[in-house]
Amino acid sequence: MRIESIISSAVKQFFVESGLPEPDNSLIQLQKTRREFKGDFTLVVFPLIRLMRKSPDQAGKELGNYLKELPEINDFNVIKGFLNLIVESAYWSGFITESAFDSSYGLAGKPAGKQTVLVEFSSPNTNKPLHLGHIRNNLLGYSISMILEANGKDVKKVNLVNDRGIHICKSMLAWQKWGKNKTPADAGMKGDHFVGDMYVKFEKAYARQIGEMVEGGMCEEEARREAPLIKEAREMLRKWEADDPEVTRLWKRMNSWVYEGFDVTYRRLGVSFDKIYYESETYHTGKAIIEDGLEKSLLKKKDDGSVWADLTGRGLDEKLLLRSDGTSVYITQDLGTAVMRQNDYKAEKMYYVVGNEQDYHFKVLSLILDELGYEWADSVEHISYGMVELPSGKMKSREGKVVDADDLIDEMIETAGKLSAELGKLGGLTSEEKESIVETIGTGALKYFILKVDPKKNMIFNPEESIDFNGNTGPFIQYTHARICSLLKKAEQQGIVPESSERPGLSLSDKETRVAALLHEFPRVIAEAGRNCSPALIANLVYDLAKEYNQFYHDHPVIREENAGLRNFRLLLSVMTCNVIKRGMKLLGIEVPEVM
Repeated sequence: MRIESIISSAVKQFFVESGLPEPDNSLIQLQKTRREFKGDFTLVVFPLIRLMRKSPDQAGKELGNYLKELPEINDFNVIKGFLNLIVESAYWSGFITESAFDSSYGLAGKPAGKQTVLVEFSSPNTNKPLHLGHIRNNLLGYSISMILEANGKDVKKVNLVNDRGIHICKSMLAWQKWGKNKTPADAGMKGDHFVGDMYVKFEKAYARQIGEMVEGGMCEEEARREAPLIKEAREMLRKWEADDPEVTRLWKRMNSWVYEGFDVTYRRLGVSFDKIYYESETYHTGKAIIEDGLEKSLLKKKDDGSVWADLTGRGLDEKLLLRSDGTSVYITQDLGTAVMRQNDYKAEKMYYVVGNEQDYHFKVLSLILDELGYEWADSVEHISYGMVELPSGKMKSREGKVVDADDLIDEMIETAGKLSAELGKLGGLTSEEKESIVETIGTGALKYFILKVDPKKNMIFNPEESIDFNGNTGPFIQYTHARICSLLKKAEQQGIVPESSERPGLSLSDKETRVAALLHEFPRVIAEAGRNCSPALIANLVYDLAKEYNQFYHDHPVIREENAGLRNFRLLLSVMTCNVIKRGMKLLGIEVPEVM
């Protein structure tokens, strides 16, 4: 039984033996003791003093004296209503012995009749390549999917591709005007980059037209509306929605170029999907849903023919669902996509990994689904995350000032190679091994730096900081894993094999105990990361573990330890640390090499 359960049961027994009302589980609050205080676990006394009718200090001391009688508790101290408990070495050594070789440690079992959850992420537009913002989205979405799966969920990773609309027509029109009938292969470019360049050409030419019209005396708003280029793009969109054969052929051709480019970037990021939905398909379903809502008087049509959902009774405003010309808006296809997905998977939850600028949009989506009578409307959950920027500032795709995902990955791998060579990390490896490890280090640095930040926070991605072999970085954790692998290999070569049998009477140092306590935390952190959809919790636990292990390793011999029982414990501690680092980093989508 884990120490948390032992303490919780003992607290309840204390109340029973004292003739007091037995506390509810919610009142027994255990947490990890803060670093500045002595202890392993802290019992928060304040919720219990109402039942005990004692001061926080008196209640803490009474509970501490009772719990100290447990064989697992060595000592305690009370500080301002917090009971800090010091766990016996025997508990930690027994825990490590039992868990070191557990291949599923920290992972929830697969419950019978488990419910499916969907995680939507990526959601790119087919008028440009993936950029730094997409990298954060993809890494978060993939890692959250892995974490939910580790918590026993049946996860389906889905992608909604924005492959229709005026922005797509801008790239298509630019190719007709300035593409000279070239293909990405002719230009020697990835397809998504090639089409993205067309989009930038359109925006620059459009900006020139607006400037000329404003200089001629027209107001800017009217110039944006009346510029010849935007009128041509709108006409192309109208033809596309009317299934014009020529426009449709061009649309399919250019989108195919983009998909080929996306696939390459997805592979490099290590992300994949179980199903891809396309807005060019889902908006038809969305329009049909809206028409049905009109017939049932659940929605209303205004005099100009536009269709709206009235959410004023829900404390919001009215929401446009169809324009007066019958064309759809973003929420039209989101309604269609949600219904299609529910029909496909009957999902318990539908998570949308989308930036925080869309918080209101997803609140509205859930309410409209509820207004339309869908019982599963509250399954919509927005995983909102902050923006990511470089130290130089924001990105502007219309001006071509974006941090291209492929370029950033290339830069990270190149930097990893240079730094690894300078630090002598690649000695004795073949060129193929060097190439593989450098790619693992570079992409691992990128992923870890982004995922260690609380998703809700805005962040600045600094490539130089991310690839440091010291500090809270991916390469530091990867190097720690490789270091432990090397230690275990040396032990094996010397015929020293750790045994999964407990040696009684071991006295552990504070540093050994701290490593064991972090390993003990792993299942709880995975569960919390699943509840909060936050990979950062796992990233920072794995970093703390790597840091504590390095401090332990610096001060304590492992293979050279003369006491056989202690040497065996330290080897088991190393085995489990190695396994937990690998398992934790895998949940972040990061590989850890065995040699560095």
